[in-house]
Amino acid sequence: MSQFKLVRKGDGQLSHIETSLMGYDLLNASKLNKGCAFTAIERELFHLTGLLPHQIETLEQQVARTYEQYQEHRTALSKHIHLNVLHDYNETLFYKLVSEHLEEMLPIIYTPTVGEAVERFSLEHRKSRGIYLSYPERNQMDMMLENRFPHEVDLIVVTDGEAVLGIGDQGIGGMNISVAKLMVYILCAGINPHRVLPIQLDTGTNNPELLKDPMYLGWQHERITGKEYDDFIEQFVSTIHKKFPHVFLHWEDVGRDNARRILNHYRDQLCTFNGDLQGTGVITLACILAGVIASEIPLKDHRIVVLGAGTAGVGISDQIVSALQREGLSESESRSRIWLIDKSGLLTEKSESVLNFQQPYLRKSHEVKNWNAFDLETVVENVKPTILIGCSTASNAFSEKIVKTMAKYTKRPIIMPLSNPTSKSEATPDNLMQWTNGHAIIATGSPFPDVLFHGKNFRIAQSNNAFAFPGIGLAAILCRPKCISDEMLWAATQTIARCSPIHQDSSAPLLPKLSDVRKISCEIAIAVTRVAQQQGLTQLHGEINFEEALKRIMWEPKYYPYKKL
Repeated sequence: MSQFKLVRKGDGQLSHIETSLMGYDLLNASKLNKGCAFTAIERELFHLTGLLPHQIETLEQQVARTYEQYQEHRTALSKHIHLNVLHDYNETLFYKLVSEHLEEMLPIIYTPTVGEAVERFSLEHRKSRGIYLSYPERNQMDMMLENRFPHEVDLIVVTDGEAVLGIGDQGIGGMNISVAKLMVYILCAGINPHRVLPIQLDTGTNNPELLKDPMYLGWQHERITGKEYDDFIEQFVSTIHKKFPHVFLHWEDVGRDNARRILNHYRDQLCTFNGDLQGTGVITLACILAGVIASEIPLKDHRIVVLGAGTAGVGISDQIVSALQREGLSESESRSRIWLIDKSGLLTEKSESVLNFQQPYLRKSHEVKNWNAFDLETVVENVKPTILIGCSTASNAFSEKIVKTMAKYTKRPIIMPLSNPTSKSEATPDNLMQWTNGHAIIATGSPFPDVLFHGKNFRIAQSNNAFAFPGIGLAAILCRPKCISDEMLWAATQTIARCSPIHQDSSAPLLPKLSDVRKISCEIAIAVTRVAQQQGLTQLHGEINFEEALKRIMWEPKYYPYKKL
């Protein structure tokens, strides 16, 4: 029997909640607990009398008290832990608090602070969330998924923890990433927290520290690869598709050798999405499109150098190629605008150990025959890029010499150090402004403070995919598409770019304030759904009042009356 039921009015709005839980069981249910906000009638009805202090609070009073507690913590990690403990205790209060302090708290619950939490996953005694599907227990996968809570699921975020942010293989600690991503979906797009599920695929780890750590909670075994891994993924996807035929399946922080292959194999079979490849690509391209306006150089005339040829770097490059083709360039002409640099240097025909998804970006030998090296500095000197993107996790890779060389050949260079966490950023906005005499158009991957330059305060846009994936997920829940097409991603990209403050002021940030993200997610959901309709990928037909449809499915953090189930 279900623990609770959401009861809606005729217009689809939530009316009240019915639950069978009583007493401490109700107080210990984080999705239902209201703490001292339970009314006198509810306290009597659910045997809570005497289990709570006498005073009956409002949600607003609880938020004020909890924010004071939050401010007592001095480090980002302790704040992260405090907020997650609150989430374990009372989800409604957690989401109300964070939504009212989103710009302050999103970097705490999400990037960059979540990276620290991932590393400490096995050292923190915390309430378990989600589902752990380990390779040794693969034959029990169907049963393990039956143990899930909640029963009805619209959205799943899954990871195998192999490529977490810029900190690499973190094994089972990747669960914190799945949980954090779902928090962003809920906060930034109103996804219903009663209908989401984080999943960790425990396929082992190649992190030597975890393999020898007696405290490690995951399967202490080297990662499975090849057919073993592919068969495990196939078993997982087919089981998910059978149980949840309309679910939106979001992959996150999967290793670069697997991410592209999984996406290509399954993207036409079910509604699936890769945050690193597609989400990062959408938000980065949106920043570029906005930056192109400020640079006064058409996109097709830009020269783009990407430092970091992994999942994110190639995903961004693919999105740029698609945009260039939409401007009339051929595929080969579009790819010729992009120079990809891996750990070994510029990718060329003679590069060794090239991965399949990197192949289309190899430069011809005759293009570089007179070069004496293939490092970033040499590439910048020869290519004279107008756009420089970093996905390398190589701290301070964009040196003063490199940036000044770039600025010498372009009036307003677009520079995007996107690596997370902050310590891995390729450059700081303050340095970029100084080295370009204030002309750089900047977007970063991590949050940075405003830059004061020549007496003027500049807000720095964070190329945060929280502007992208929540709206795409909201669209998937709204219209239940068969798949996420390239045209749907392009609609999301254009929507974000249109919202850029750069349209009003060429010196403004590339992206709006994070406080506007929920509104932008709604605009993305409508734009993406319309494209899905046009492509015949959804069962929605005819004219739809999207605003009313979104009201019916979007969740607000508020307390509702409770009745007995």
